[in-house]
Amino acid sequence: MALIVQKYGGSSVATTEKLQHVARRVAATRRAGADMVVVVSAPGDMTDDLIARAREITDRPPARELDMLMAVGEQVSIALLSMALQALGEPAISLTGPQVRILTDSVHTKARILEIDRRRIDEELARGRIVVVAGFQGTTPDHEITTLGRGGSDLSAVALASALGAVSCEIYTDVPGVFTADPRIVPEAHKLDRLSYDEMLEMASSGAVVLQTRSVEYAKTYGVRLHVRSTWSEEPGTVVEEVTDVERVRLVTGVTHDTDVARITITNVPDIPGIAHRIFSALAERHINVDMIVQTASRGGRADISFTVTKADAPLAGETMREVGREIGAGAIEAGEGVAKVSIVGAGMASNPGVAAKMFGALAGAGVNIQMISTSEIKVSCVVPLEDIQKAVRAVHRAFNLDALG
Repeated sequence: MALIVQKYGGSSVATTEKLQHVARRVAATRRAGADMVVVVSAPGDMTDDLIARAREITDRPPARELDMLMAVGEQVSIALLSMALQALGEPAISLTGPQVRILTDSVHTKARILEIDRRRIDEELARGRIVVVAGFQGTTPDHEITTLGRGGSDLSAVALASALGAVSCEIYTDVPGVFTADPRIVPEAHKLDRLSYDEMLEMASSGAVVLQTRSVEYAKTYGVRLHVRSTWSEEPGTVVEEVTDVERVRLVTGVTHDTDVARITITNVPDIPGIAHRIFSALAERHINVDMIVQTASRGGRADISFTVTKADAPLAGETMREVGREIGAGAIEAGEGVAKVSIVGAGMASNPGVAAKMFGALAGAGVNIQMISTSEIKVSCVVPLEDIQKAVRAVHRAFNLDALG
């Protein structure tokens, strides 16, 4: 039988009733003649609640112990879903990441998958069982529990689909697919039927939370076809796959936004070779991912360097910059969270000039000040004041006529 991997997010298993609905959906797919591996997230906001409890004890929870704590949520979901499937008469077994042997590196809370030993899953499938796997978690070769970062259950599902040669990797969530913008901000936003890996990757990295960025990278690398669907509907969602169309009809596919942004500025930096390397290698050593980077023009042999990180990484990034600043003789370190990022993404942008100018004009017309800019072949991103993010998204969405799609 063909193998299908399905992944259900935390909102899909937040209550007993919702979890039983998921069980019925999984059972129906199994009875239609497919082997099934189901990846599940922690129920509801359990992971956030566990992190909050840890931070009541200490502002800097040890990363290893945080992984031990966070891994609990997915175990709740897999056990309950396995019980629900068995109650429907379907043989099922729940397995943790370590039991499946999802092997990772040793970077706690942000681990990367090294390999998957598929033998245990193959054994259980051969017994006719639905295999329910805890997403978001794995194990080091030294048997330490690790987690894969925010949204890591998506990555678990994609990696398992690749390792097992699944015909489909279906990502179920509480929205019916990927939209041209967040429908909560832009009610006129439209669902996209099809996206390229590159478009989805840029959208995910710039704030579209439907899929985790690393899961899309993995899918692109290993050619895993993704189908983003609603848990509560039978309607088709958004397919993410390799797109070979030479010409793109739309200049811009979607507008994304990200409020999980903090800006760090290290002022009065010596403008000499090697300084940027010293700054950003220090951040890399502490596993801090940097997004946008801007350096001002040199003034008397000195410049300012600004960059963005996630809010969670901001305290450690600020501390790192203070250490580096003292070493290189820089000025003050400025940090702030009152910013957000708005981006446009579209494969058609690569061969059409003037797209960035049109975005800037839309923001100017809405009275939104741009603080930082970054571009790639198919994306333009702007950092703007946090209080302006909603009107920025609406203005840009309207400027590219995405309201008129249908």
